[in-house]
Amino acid sequence: MFGLNLTILLVVALAGLSAGSLAYAFLFNRVADEAKAGRRLEVIKRSDVERDRLRSAKDKTSEIARRRKNIADSLKELDSKEKDRQRNVNKAPLKTQIKQAGISMSIERFYILSAICGLAFGFAAFVGGLPIYVVPAAALVGSVGLPRWIVSFLRKLRIKKFLAEFPNALDIIVRAVKSGLPLNDGIRMIAHEAKEPVKSEFRRVVEAQQLGLSIPEASMRMVETMPCPEAGFFGIVIQIQSQAGGNLSEALGNLSRVLRDRKKMKAKVQALSMEAKASAMIIGALPFVVALLVYLSSPTYIMPLFTTSIGHIVLGVSGFWMLIGVLVMRQMINFDV
Repeated sequence: MFGLNLTILLVVALAGLSAGSLAYAFLFNRVADEAKAGRRLEVIKRSDVERDRLRSAKDKTSEIARRRKNIADSLKELDSKEKDRQRNVNKAPLKTQIKQAGISMSIERFYILSAICGLAFGFAAFVGGLPIYVVPAAALVGSVGLPRWIVSFLRKLRIKKFLAEFPNALDIIVRAVKSGLPLNDGIRMIAHEAKEPVKSEFRRVVEAQQLGLSIPEASMRMVETMPCPEAGFFGIVIQIQSQAGGNLSEALGNLSRVLRDRKKMKAKVQALSMEAKASAMIIGALPFVVALLVYLSSPTYIMPLFTTSIGHIVLGVSGFWMLIGVLVMRQMINFDV
C-alpha cells in the first residue's frame, strides 16, 4: 500500500514537473519578449525625454540668437540713422544752427542784422582811417564772421547747459518709472518742471507725440535741435527698449551714470590740459604784448612795420605763421571725450 502511494506521488510530481516545464517552455519567449519590450519602452521614454530636453535647449538657443539678431539689426539701423543725422548736425544749415542756439529768429531777419553789422564794421574801419583795402575785409568780418561766431557760441553754451541738467532729468524719469508711472508721464514731468534748455527739448518730444509720433521716434529727433552725443544716446536707449524690451529704468539709470562719468572725464581732461592751454595763450599773446611795449618805449623803431609796404608784407607773413602755430597748438590740446 505504501509503495502504491509513493508511486502515485512520484507520478503526480513528474506530471506537475512536466506541466511546469511545458508551461515555462511555452511562456519563456513571451516573458522574454515582454522584458525586451519593457526595456525598449524605457529606452524610448528616455530618448523622448532627452529629445524634449534637446528641443527645449535648441528652441531657447534659437530664441536667444533671434533676439540677438534683432538687437544687432536694430543697432545697425540706429547706427546708420545716427550717422546720417550726425552728418546733418555737423553740417547743419544756418537755419538749423540758429534753432540749435535757442534763438527765435527767422533766417531773413538774421541776414538783415548781419548786413547791418557788416555796414557798421566797414563804416567804423573807414572812419578810423584804416587803408581802403581793409574796409571790405572789416565789412566781411562784420557781416559773415561775427554773426555766425555768435550763433556758434550760443549753440555751444546751450549744449553745455543741457549736459549739466540732462542726467538729473534722467534720474527723475527713472524714479517715475520705478514708482509705476508710464514713460509718457515722466517725459511730461521733465517738460514742465526741468530747467532750460532740457525743458524745451522734452517739450518738443511731447509736442511730437501729440502730432502722432511715437516716443522712440520723437526721442530720436531730439539730436536735431540738441546736437550732442548724449541726446543721441537717449534716443537710442528708448528705441532699443521699445524693440527688444527690457528694464527701462535700469537702462536709463545706466545712461545717467555714463553721462555723469563722461562729464567727470571731460572735467579731468580739461584740468590736465589747462597748463598747455595757458602756455598757448601766453605764447599767442606774446607778440602783441612785445609790439605794444616796443611802441610805447620807441615808436619810431616799430612804425615802419605799419607805414611801409615791406613792413606790411612782414606783418602778413608773421600773422599767417602765427595763425598756423595757434591752430596746431589748439589741435594738440583739444580732446574729444
